[in-house]
Amino acid sequence: MSDTPDYLGRTTRPRLAFRYTKGAGPTIVFLPGYMSDMAGGKATALFDWAASEGRACLLLDYAGCGLSDGLFADQTLLDWRGDIIDLIDARIEGSVVIVGSSMGGWLMLLAALALVQRDGPARVAGLVGIAAAPDFTDWGFTPEEKAIILAEGELREDTPYGDQPYVTTRAFWQAGEANRVLDGEIPLTCPVRLLHGEEDGDVPPEISVKLSAALASADVQVTLVKGGDHRLSRDGDIALLIDTVARLAAS
Repeated sequence: MSDTPDYLGRTTRPRLAFRYTKGAGPTIVFLPGYMSDMAGGKATALFDWAASEGRACLLLDYAGCGLSDGLFADQTLLDWRGDIIDLIDARIEGSVVIVGSSMGGWLMLLAALALVQRDGPARVAGLVGIAAAPDFTDWGFTPEEKAIILAEGELREDTPYGDQPYVTTRAFWQAGEANRVLDGEIPLTCPVRLLHGEEDGDVPPEISVKLSAALASADVQVTLVKGGDHRLSRDGDIALLIDTVARLAAS
């Protein structure tokens, strides 16, 4: 994969960094997690596999993340959903298989709902969640942490996944609370595959089970990975991801 990304310029939103390889559809779109980017192991492995197999694939950095322009603290969940839609509109004509990791799994659902509502069900051929974390503004914070976010405007937390602290702003948290999806039926009917590590200490595996129940689709499978952590980035985990995406894209 090239070290130099392409960029999508926009008039009212920050410029977005992305990588795209042409090929057979449906196009695979990978959505990274919170404070993550398209340089992660799962994203690059999926992109390299797609390129080698002649399959179309799109990676992106949300505004304020990775190589994209903008300030992280200025972004909300809906801003990032807009980033995804803008890039899909700019680069992809046919159907997509959206792969979402952690928070990317929430954005996967929000983007799919927006695409289906606008373009019809055929636009989204399938979804693959990796430790999908929909509604984490609800279940991912203690009442004390939520109070800090609302009173002080942000919450800063140490994280084992990087040098910089996790920052959750009031605007992001409020956008998340306004766009929760697990409390009712999620009107998506495409095939969905949910991969979740049995030992995930950040997103309880029960979230994938709850998501499965909420989806309208009759074709939903939850795979619990023994010994898997939140990242699911071991060689076997990556192989499972690629196999799952390959089967879904081929069907």
